[in-house]
Amino acid sequence: MKNMARVKSQKSQKRRKTFVRFLPIYILMLPGLIYLFINNYMPLPGLVIAFKQYNAGKGIYGSPWVGLKNFEYLFTTSDAFVITRNTILYNVAFIVINTTLAIAVAIVLSELEGKRKKVYQSAILLPNLLSTVIIGYLVFAFFSVENGFINNTILKALGKDPVSWYSEPKYWPFILIFVSAWKSVGYNCIVYLATLMGFDKSFYESAKIDGATRWQQIKYITLPLLRPTIIMLTMMAIGRIFYSDFGLFYQVPMNQGALYSTTNTIDTYVYRGLLQMGNVSMSAAAGVYQSIVGFILVLGANLLVRKIDRDSALI
Repeated sequence: MKNMARVKSQKSQKRRKTFVRFLPIYILMLPGLIYLFINNYMPLPGLVIAFKQYNAGKGIYGSPWVGLKNFEYLFTTSDAFVITRNTILYNVAFIVINTTLAIAVAIVLSELEGKRKKVYQSAILLPNLLSTVIIGYLVFAFFSVENGFINNTILKALGKDPVSWYSEPKYWPFILIFVSAWKSVGYNCIVYLATLMGFDKSFYESAKIDGATRWQQIKYITLPLLRPTIIMLTMMAIGRIFYSDFGLFYQVPMNQGALYSTTNTIDTYVYRGLLQMGNVSMSAAAGVYQSIVGFILVLGANLLVRKIDRDSALI
């Protein structure tokens, strides 16, 4: 018994010493954990709004229960197919194109040295720091029918007629994908660049001695070492495939009704419905639906990765 008590005492002292040792790290974690709790966990009881006909006078728990009726708003309307199609296809395009460009830019930046590297990093990251409102007006400066740069400079010089960009839906998938890439690639490439900086340089030195070209070094060293990071970020993006960048799809097209067939997504559709009907419960139902589907997709993607390469899976 005395030996057991001594062992427990030693374990307790060891835990106490470990806690004291890592106390500065715990203190640094505290603001983030508090924010995570307030922003992500405290609102969870409010999910019940999705299953009620919310009445501000009666409160959340006093409002009448309506079950799954609020979810019919997303599935029974004539726009259900369009908004679901747009949300999924745009996000798939963003994942593929933005990830590819971010990796390419990170590899190029890793080859630079000195002040040039810092200048290029800052220039690439700058669009991510701009608000969507500013980006919307920058796009408008290019595509405005009367004063836009493309109509008044490029098309005019080529002898082409002006294009009414904000009433032609067929152009906007390309415009939105380009704007998303321009805005997001700089931020995404920072993660890949940080990973690249941690690679053992001896791999590349050995490859050079063996006569490997730069492309062979990228193909057989850089990309395989980047694979865990690529998989992790891709799965996180897959989890939000039913969400959309609200500002990109609402502010950049200037909320033009003529463009709804190619710019309307689940988020913008719910927002417009909320403005028109003021139904908070339907908006909450959309959020629950997006979260559940995203959770299922992440688990499914992780399961697939585990079957292919168990070491690269999240769990």
